[in-house]
Amino acid sequence: MKLEVLGISKHYLLPILDAVTFEAAEGEFVCLMGPNGCGKTTLLRIIGGMEPPTAGEVRIAGRPVTYGGNHTLPVGVVFQEDRLLPWQTLEENVALVLRPLGQGRAERHEVARRYLRFVGLHGFEEYYPNRVSGGMRQRAAIARALAIEPDLLLMDEPFGGLDAQNRRIMQAEVRRIWAETGKTILFVTHSIEEAVAIGTTLIMLSARPAHVRELIRNDGRQDPRRLIEELNQMIMEEVLRQQGGPVPGVP
Repeated sequence: MKLEVLGISKHYLLPILDAVTFEAAEGEFVCLMGPNGCGKTTLLRIIGGMEPPTAGEVRIAGRPVTYGGNHTLPVGVVFQEDRLLPWQTLEENVALVLRPLGQGRAERHEVARRYLRFVGLHGFEEYYPNRVSGGMRQRAAIARALAIEPDLLLMDEPFGGLDAQNRRIMQAEVRRIWAETGKTILFVTHSIEEAVAIGTTLIMLSARPAHVRELIRNDGRQDPRRLIEELNQMIMEEVLRQQGGPVPGVP
């Protein structure tokens, strides 16, 4: 599944995105970075069909994303908050997203159990969200997104609310899921270290109004420590630009 982001711009009272353009080939793990408030989540929502752009187009597998309730392309979304319904079990939460697809109850629950096993939650199907850890709730949220068998998986800082240990565990888990499913993943993160650890393609957005400042193929040929330093330098420059201050070395 190829993702094409073609000249995406978005204006509210101020311009947020300015002709953002990039492509992701089938099976890529793309990490999207940039200073706070530069429009990363807005871009993800546009790609997912949840919010229309002011200009530009998104294509998934060659088909344009449409807006206004007619978006039918298979896209799964995982947010920073797990958004599980507290009065339903983990299995019921996953099965719920399959109801609009017309599957019967027995089939929905069979699929839900299969994906909960896939993300390591076998034995916890009948637990309610308040009885499991934050990391387990995020696993359930990933299972819910995968249950519709999407071509594209969008993840908006899904581990931002986890402690350091659970965050490392979930980074390894999402890499495993990506490797085993071959899904194309677009992953928004504020952590440079996280992006370098898990992404195959790293995209740095500029200060608002954002455009693609840098696209890096993270193929293992570069020294990770040096790459982290370079990306941290880029993001600090963009933070200074966004705050309206001078950027060192730039007239």
